[in-house]
Parts: sequence; C-alpha cells; structure tokens
Amino acid sequence: RTPARLEQISSPADEAACLRTDPGDRLAPYELKCVLVGDGAVGKTSLIVSYTTNGYPSEYIPTAIDHFSARVAVDGRPVQLQLCDMAGQVEFERLRPLCYHDADVFLLCYSIILPASFRSVAEQWAPEVHRLCPGVPVILVGTQSDLREDVQVLIHLAEEQERPVSEEDARLCAQTIGAVAYVECSALTQKNLKEVFDTAIVASLQHVEEVQEEGLRARHMLREKAPDKIKQLSVTWWRKLSCFM
Repeated sequence: RTPARLEQISSPADEAACLRTDPGDRLAPYELKCVLVGDGAVGKTSLIVSYTTNGYPSEYIPTAIDHFSARVAVDGRPVQLQLCDMAGQVEFERLRPLCYHDADVFLLCYSIILPASFRSVAEQWAPEVHRLCPGVPVILVGTQSDLREDVQVLIHLAEEQERPVSEEDARLCAQTIGAVAYVECSALTQKNLKEVFDTAIVASLQHVEEVQEEGLRARHMLREKAPDKIKQLSVTWWRKLSCFM
C-alpha cells in the first residue's frame, strides 16, 4: 500500500528561506524521526546531505551513527525531521538498535548498481527492522539511479555476471517485505530525492495518527470498563463485610 495522500511539503531550503524572511512567532514544529538503514556504501549519507544542503559529498566516509536535521512545512505546519544515518557494516550491528528507538519511519536503502545490497534488504534489513520496531512503516529506496545505464557500470556488472536491479524486481521486493512504498532516486542529480523524504514524512504522520487513535480507543475502553469493575469490587467488599457482621 502507499500513503493515501501527499500533502504540500516544502523543501528544507524553502523552509530555511522562509525562516530568514519571517522569523516571528510560528507554530512549534512537529518532530518526526526517520532512520536510514542498508548496506555500507549504498549512498545513505549522500541522500541526506543532498536533501538537507543541496550539496553532494565528494568522497565516501564510512558512517557509524550520524544525526542530521531538516525543517520542512507540511500544509503550512512546521515539521522537524530528525534523520538518523546508520552504519551498514557488521561491526556496528550492536549499535544500530540504539538509533531505532522512537523511529516513526524507516528508509531501507540499497544501490541499484549493487545487487548484493538489494538482496540484503530481504535477508537482513527488513527482518531486523520488523523484529525490533513492529508496526513502524518502511519505505524501500533504490539509490544511484543515475548510474543504471552507465556503460562502465554495466561492463563491471557483466564481468561479475550481474546486472542493475530492475524497477520491477524492486517493486516486487517492496510488496514482499511490506513496504508502504518504493522510490528510486539519485542523490547526485536529485531526481526523485524530495519524493523519498516527502513519502517518508507522509507515512510517518499517518503512523503517528494511527498510534494516537489506538491510544484514544484503549483509554475509552478502559473508561467504559471502569464502572463495571468498581461495581464488582463493591459487591465483593460488601460480601466480605457481611461475613464479619
């Protein structure tokens, strides 16, 4: 399934400009936590840097746990998007769950030109996220889409008897792992980059609404049961008092 609707969502750059021109009283931002997971070197950090700064990192620097923040507006309401960039390497396996706490949405990332990273989604990342954070929405993200037709990449993959991950295979994987959506993008060209985070924001807002509604229903049921419970306790205590009289 996919998010029911996509609200009007500004970009971090637009919201920053708005804050500079209108620094007066504004609504308190709604905070959402988005966690990016996936194999190392698939471009998770590049996605975040390109989205939040409109820049692109010139070199690959392995990540342990990095935190970023982006402020956007959803239908005019400010949203503070906390972005947690997780290391994919095995040596950081014990650190990752520390960042999963209170996550509102997960971006499961793989590189379109690294088929092994795609296989890891179903074998490692989706099971790990569903086990540790059941019910939290996940979005499958294919990175480096700009290199799908790159000649040098195709030659290298052919030598390894591999090929770029097709969109059809990715959408099938998204259905299999229960992802709410699939988006492929490029941090370099920024194609579909905003769509990735817009989809994450909408999915997380819907999830938060569902959790809040479940909490309200649970409290309502408790209030309905409370009078009956009190009545039962009263009858029990009167019976006990009768025994002493």
